[in-house]
Amino acid sequence: MDNWLSYVAAQIERIPSWAILTVIAVVATIAALAVHRLVFYLLERQLRDSERYVWLLILKKSKAPSAFAAVMAALSLSLQLGPIGGTAATGLTRLMQIALIALLTWIAIVTTEIFSSVYLVRLQSDLEENLLARKHVTQIRILKQAAITVIGLIGVASALMSFDAVRQYGVSLFASAGVAGLAIGLAARPLLSNLIAGVQIAVTQPIRIQDSVIVEGEYGTIEEINSTYVVVQLWDWRRLIMPLNYFIEKPFQNWSRDSESIIGSVMIYVDYCADVPAIRKKLEQIVKTMPLWDGKVVSLQVSDTTETSMQLRILVSARTAASAWDLRCLVREALIGFVSKELRYSLPQPRRQIASHVWFDEASLAPQQAVPSKVGTGAG
Repeated sequence: MDNWLSYVAAQIERIPSWAILTVIAVVATIAALAVHRLVFYLLERQLRDSERYVWLLILKKSKAPSAFAAVMAALSLSLQLGPIGGTAATGLTRLMQIALIALLTWIAIVTTEIFSSVYLVRLQSDLEENLLARKHVTQIRILKQAAITVIGLIGVASALMSFDAVRQYGVSLFASAGVAGLAIGLAARPLLSNLIAGVQIAVTQPIRIQDSVIVEGEYGTIEEINSTYVVVQLWDWRRLIMPLNYFIEKPFQNWSRDSESIIGSVMIYVDYCADVPAIRKKLEQIVKTMPLWDGKVVSLQVSDTTETSMQLRILVSARTAASAWDLRCLVREALIGFVSKELRYSLPQPRRQIASHVWFDEASLAPQQAVPSKVGTGAG
């Protein structure tokens, strides 16, 4: 028996140290992931039965970084049992140091996401109707993106500064070569300008999620606001991608800045003989039957005239810009139908001027000079 144990010990001593370390690392990783999965399975089952949505959200977002932390802890404890020394020990120490920095950065990012998600879950409001909810959603999303960007930059910088060679190179570079620092600053200018613009947008709120805007001559709604760009969904479902600083540096139209309500206009042309009061009365009857009208504004005015017609401008209000567009189309269609059927004489008609001294011969349809009548010829 002793001979067999001695033989086994001798064979183990012949195994390379890297192979032993690999086996220990694999076994520790598998054990840590198995325990982590079991614990999270039990927690998810208990929270799902109690319908605690906030805690479920926190548990879901922290699942990946906690698994990484469990693997790191298992490796740190188990590798101490292996034959580590010299260069391998130094390399593993540096590797664990970088992994710790990455873990802390990851935890900070996940914590930021958890706080923003928990805050947004509490806004149980329709974003299309509640301006306050849209304001908070916009602020939280932009500030979250900015915070994640800053945390990521700090984490990468910390990891790089953990290497002596990189730290010394960076110090000497920025101390002796200002041109290189200037080049890096110029290269990072678009990122920094958009990052600052994002913070400014979150504070001043020139745009919000679901705002109706006119950008570059296109109508659309703000669909996404990210750390460097804004996605505008156009009326035909196309997406217009705009940099964040565009909404700080250039003018644009925001149709829902303070209120979703908006007034839409409709133009129709009628003859000078049109019965404007009758058309106005019919307009009021039409809009009262339409659910899109918000009951605030309805008016009809003669806004302009031409040589052959009058221009009628109809104003109607709606709760949103999309509703105003549909309401304008329906009002235009209904009024055109009313005028063409009930007031046909009100349609624009071309006219010809006929001089009083010209008459038309019905036989030839050629103009003839009028013959003056003879009065008192003295006959008889």
